[in-house]
Amino acid sequence: MTHGISNQLTLTINGELVCLKNADPTRTLLEYLRHSDRLGTKEGCGDGDCGACTVALIGKGADGKPHYQAVNSCLIPLGAIADREVITVEGVANGQLHPVQTAMVDLGGSQCGYCTPGFIVSLFAAYYDRTLDDMAIEGNLCRCTGYLPIRRAAQQVAAQLSNISDTFSYALEQAAVDLTPVNYGNGDRQFYRPVQLVEVFTLLHQHPNATLVAGATDLGLELSWHRQQYPVMISLEAVAELQILEQTAESVEIGAAVPLSHIEATLHGVFPSLDEMLHWFAARQVRNRATLGGNIGTASPIGDLPPVLLSLDATLRLANATGSRVLPLADFFKGYRQTDLQPGEVIVSIGIPKAIAPGAVRRLSQSYKIGKRGTDDISIVAAAFTIDVDDRNQILHARLAYGGVAAIPARAIAVEQFLIGKPWNIATVQQSKPLLEEAFTPLSDLRGSADYRQRLIVNLFEKFFVEMDSVTRDSVEVQA
Repeated sequence: MTHGISNQLTLTINGELVCLKNADPTRTLLEYLRHSDRLGTKEGCGDGDCGACTVALIGKGADGKPHYQAVNSCLIPLGAIADREVITVEGVANGQLHPVQTAMVDLGGSQCGYCTPGFIVSLFAAYYDRTLDDMAIEGNLCRCTGYLPIRRAAQQVAAQLSNISDTFSYALEQAAVDLTPVNYGNGDRQFYRPVQLVEVFTLLHQHPNATLVAGATDLGLELSWHRQQYPVMISLEAVAELQILEQTAESVEIGAAVPLSHIEATLHGVFPSLDEMLHWFAARQVRNRATLGGNIGTASPIGDLPPVLLSLDATLRLANATGSRVLPLADFFKGYRQTDLQPGEVIVSIGIPKAIAPGAVRRLSQSYKIGKRGTDDISIVAAAFTIDVDDRNQILHARLAYGGVAAIPARAIAVEQFLIGKPWNIATVQQSKPLLEEAFTPLSDLRGSADYRQRLIVNLFEKFFVEMDSVTRDSVEVQA
């Protein structure tokens, strides 16, 4: 992979081929766009929260076909866009206003206009997916216009959708979505995008201190604010072995580099707790890039998905140049931002069993995220619970997992053991509260106090019981 390193990156912006020589591949796409006088794309928060920097990439959707995907340009390293096609707000009009632009103008969807380009591009991407709803703009913040005219604009366009035939739909039909290898260096920086796992191992052997990157939604924060330097980056998003998403009657295997939006679409209804957490996980722009392997590999104690996976007894398949191994996720986190990954080893896939406990007749499972905002925010506390009961409503299996309450995502193991054999009722839940209060020692920070987190640890489990009891009662009434 290191032979024939090129000092040139190419990409397509609004239909124009752009060749960059000796560019810094760790520079964000947003920085490049604005410094190349493509000023329609705005810089807002620089954190992927506000959506002002939204652009559309042509990429492979969950169905394997080309789609316009709204993404945050402030979080994407320039090297990751090599040989890809980008649409910015300047390219949306294409000689005349696009239908989403016309609707925004007609219905007064713009006031100061700063956030408008991001809204336009998000609506543009949703237009070709025929998903013009509130979720299309969940990652775009408006500070002055108000959302009602923007929502009305989306509704108007959605109501008028028919057969779409324009230059953009034609471009999708012609687009090649399989990512090509990248082997780039500019002297100070090197960026690689291998397409096979063996190539990743070779690169890691040659560059043991290289930084692995998939969607870059977490690492992109460091790039956006220039807090760290990354001399060598190895992108994993094109590696075929990391892109699998296979489902059998017994389990699901998810490649570490599969975008969350693909998981959200493909596995909807399989794991209710995963569905729920993905709904609250950042916004569409982030989910189009973020990966399950990345969310686990960062080992953040406030990562949204590890508690869900812990509650479902997920396992990790890890591999290096000499072989592979399977490790329970519960054994992966060793300390704050520390994992069991060995040198040269990568997360290949995540396995989630479907089977419930032997003798169980029903599984109760759900997840919860508490933050200052409903979506697009960091968790104060995340929790996920799984309870299997038998025909006498006795607990046979229990998993209570939390994030944001310790140095690592963790299970309340003592409480789980207490619950086994107990009846699943409010009395058992009340008896478990003292144990839950002792299970973790959370810290206070800007998002919430230790006391608040302690209360959430207990109250979320009670909330889980109340909600599951209500669902059970409703089911019984329907059957009756």
